[in-house]
Amino acid sequence: MSIPELIIQTWPRLLAGLGLTIQLTIISLIIGGILGLVFGLLSVSKKKAMRAIAVVYVDIVRGTPLIVQAFFIYFGIPAATGIRLDPNLAGIIALSLNAGGYLAEIFRGGIESISKGQMEAARSLGLPYGMAMRKVILPQAVRTMTPALINQCIITLKDTSILSVIGIQELTQTGRLIIANNYQAFQMWTIIAAMYFIIIMILSKISKRIERRMSYGKSSN
Repeated sequence: MSIPELIIQTWPRLLAGLGLTIQLTIISLIIGGILGLVFGLLSVSKKKAMRAIAVVYVDIVRGTPLIVQAFFIYFGIPAATGIRLDPNLAGIIALSLNAGGYLAEIFRGGIESISKGQMEAARSLGLPYGMAMRKVILPQAVRTMTPALINQCIITLKDTSILSVIGIQELTQTGRLIIANNYQAFQMWTIIAAMYFIIIMILSKISKRIERRMSYGKSSN
């Protein structure tokens, strides 16, 4: 069977798998973004205990593979507690925690890239620490973090393929199931690779365009 014929035959299933992949990515990035911001702020806190909490979380996430984290959440936690998790929920938890650890470091780096004089100036004007961080530091930090944030979006999108190991029928798992039925491995993996490539290239182009605009803005200033 040719690749065009296979695409026509399997397109509804591929589209459903792609839709779930995008859904998992978006939900995980939203939750991961919140976790990343919280732990990023903790990592620059003046309190040693807060920084220690952030370090432990980031080190655990970055020090273990995503596939191990997914297995731990989907198989390990139910074995210990008796509570069975839905594969999609387990996948979202694993992806969110993983993305949060990397985003925390992105937020930390972005915040620390801003001159300490900015915070001192804001505090001297009477702004509380929280408001100074929210109104003065974070808006400037986000500008420098944007390319790295989009890059993390791409990484999380690709990481969804790992969740096929716990049975989530995202794009990769959908391809595996189709191959199990028709044995068209070369053609199917070519289609799957092309679909990932197109989406990731679009995100990469967006990232580069934003980066160029920001560089232009800095040079104009």
